[in-house]
Amino acid sequence: MTDEPTLTVEDRGAVQVVRVDGGRHSLFGVQIADQLDELVTRVDCDAGVHAVVFTGSRPGRFVSHADVRWLQEEGAAVPELGRRGASAVARLARGVGRAHVPESVLRRTPLRGAAQLDRLHDTFLRMNASGVIFVAALNGSALGLGAEFAWACDLRVMADGDFFIGQPEVLLGINPGGGGTQRLTRLVGTHRSLVAILEGKPFTPAQALAYGAVDEVVATDEVVDRAVELAGHFGRRTKGAIQAIKRSVYFGGSMSLAEGLHVERTEFLGTDQSKEGQELMLRYLATTDATGELPLYDRDTYAQALELGQVPAVAAAKR
Repeated sequence: MTDEPTLTVEDRGAVQVVRVDGGRHSLFGVQIADQLDELVTRVDCDAGVHAVVFTGSRPGRFVSHADVRWLQEEGAAVPELGRRGASAVARLARGVGRAHVPESVLRRTPLRGAAQLDRLHDTFLRMNASGVIFVAALNGSALGLGAEFAWACDLRVMADGDFFIGQPEVLLGINPGGGGTQRLTRLVGTHRSLVAILEGKPFTPAQALAYGAVDEVVATDEVVDRAVELAGHFGRRTKGAIQAIKRSVYFGGSMSLAEGLHVERTEFLGTDQSKEGQELMLRYLATTDATGELPLYDRDTYAQALELGQVPAVAAAKR
């Protein structure tokens, strides 16, 4: 390990294990953000990659929190703004991002920090819209942007022990900026999220599990293996179906019911017409004809389907 922030990728076939090394203090800075953006783009386009597991490179730390110097310097570079001004800058930064203004140009403008934040949000949103399963293997503590990174993943496995996860930004006079107010709220509920973020007190592993902020708590030496196991299990489903489900839940789930149903219909029509969807539905119908029973009402077949990620072909008749 060096003090140069880097993502190290271990290729395990359909699952990739990515070790996040934010330097001596395990910080999340602009270099990690840029490398993460590139990685998400790559795996989303790679038909052979079905899941990614993120874990920390240093004992006891997943990602400590954001690089505070990065936040402080970018904040100091912009004249003081009211809420309306800040809103206008955020919207302008969104437009700049969509226009793909070169970093070398942005570096010379006060918009740089806002554009970097917008790009990070876009990276996390692309994770939420991707057909790839993202799993956070929390080998230790995570605060602030480290926790927000974990919240942006689809599943979270946390090490048991003297570790913690949460949003302490209020103790620095700021509010979460990497999505914590939105994603933690969707995971644990409005009031619990509000109180935790207002106080700045993190959750223990047991609390995080009880509240739904993480999915499993296991021994420290089992975290990565369990995360890889989960990644492999969920990654066996077709990428197209995973993508459609994630978009429907992450984006449609926070809309009005009518709007959310429109998102679901849109995604359903895409998967219903897809090559994979058509093949699997025809297989289901053929199995029904061959056995005289609906495959998902045969316990053994259902168990196989859950393990394989798709309903298997059953040739033997069970009349």
